[in-house]
Amino acid sequence: MVPLTVMNDLHPGTGRASSSSPRAERARRIADVLRQQISGDAFPDGVLPDERALTAQLDASRNAVREALGLLRAEGVITRRQGVGTTVVRPKYGHGLDRLAGLAETLIGYGTVTNEVRAAHVVTEPPSAVAERLALPPGAGAVHLERLRRLDGEPLSLDTTYLPTDIGGPLLERDLANRDVFAVLEEITGHRLGHAEVTVHAVTADPDTAALLHIPAGAAVFAIDRLTRLADGRAVDAETIHIRADRLVLRATLRRGYA
Repeated sequence: MVPLTVMNDLHPGTGRASSSSPRAERARRIADVLRQQISGDAFPDGVLPDERALTAQLDASRNAVREALGLLRAEGVITRRQGVGTTVVRPKYGHGLDRLAGLAETLIGYGTVTNEVRAAHVVTEPPSAVAERLALPPGAGAVHLERLRRLDGEPLSLDTTYLPTDIGGPLLERDLANRDVFAVLEEITGHRLGHAEVTVHAVTADPDTAALLHIPAGAAVFAIDRLTRLADGRAVDAETIHIRADRLVLRATLRRGYA
């Protein structure tokens, strides 16, 4: 068992939770710590300590711990059963935001990644926002891809991608069901990808997306907008990825820069 980090940030200057704080606030803070521990694989066997142990390790009241566990259960992070205890519902997979890599590349070692190609064709009039992002000349078409990505057979993400036709056209002839688009792009262009601009939104799933991802309508998903460029700065891949928030966590290592 990996030891829990003591909650020494609940009350400034002390090592314990403030008894004067509302219990709901203390429960929320405890839930935050436990969620971080779960994401960090602090419980490799998937079983959390019992309430008595958590109370001692977190220096919190039993009622606050019980309420925090209730919050995590409502989120679908844990389940609680008499005689079994508190267990993690399923592990979440980490996707780093500090390295330009496709989701399939990131998930190597976690299971078998497959792609259902739902759309792969040339559109003569791409959305104006897409044309602007890709810096397409007036009247230029684009290649549109939509792929439903599965991990070990279960839906994980829905990816919608637009590419310039001179690059996307050859892409249509490749194996898009079993290969990562980034690797194919580098083959076609003969150049390494350079960098990407990424924006992450927390949104609720619309009914169509929810049905494809096998989640309830209105469930939380990550919506990632990513514009990928070649090393020379040319934009070649404008995509929106909807990822199940119950199966993936987004991680990054950030370094403080100085002028």
